[in-house]
Amino acid sequence: MNLFQCVSGDVKMGENVQLSKFVNLYGCFIDDDTKIGAFVEIQKNARIGKNCKISSHTFICEGVTIEDNVFVGHQVSFINDRYPKATNGQGSLQTEKDWRVEPTLVKRGVSIGSGSTILCNVTIGENALIGAGSVVITDVAPNTIVAGNPARVLRGVKDSSSTV
Repeated sequence: MNLFQCVSGDVKMGENVQLSKFVNLYGCFIDDDTKIGAFVEIQKNARIGKNCKISSHTFICEGVTIEDNVFVGHQVSFINDRYPKATNGQGSLQTEKDWRVEPTLVKRGVSIGSGSTILCNVTIGENALIGAGSVVITDVAPNTIVAGNPARVLRGVKDSSSTV
């Protein structure tokens, strides 16, 4: 048992997955040749594709699907609840019965800059680039560079191998 990793028995991992110290993984799927940085949490029913790099201090919640060849910068947060509340109508702490997970899809080849927040119910299209510190509140078209709060289109990606 590794005292510096918390990986639950229900995590499914492909081949050659690299885990740094201080990760918290439960009920998720991580595909082949993906690298997970330190202080990353990936929750149940989240899916990470092949050849991805998830940088340190990132939070990937239930309902997030990340396809192959995706880069996620440091301290990126995904959101899966549009109207989060601590308590239900009766004043008790909410449970899973009190809210509905809203999905997020990150398509193949996307790069997400450090410090970004990705709200629920959005799709980030193939090869899109999200600038550091952005807040993504709506879908991002494929091959598009967006940045800001809220994230706005800056320009298109010149080709799939270059983002400048």
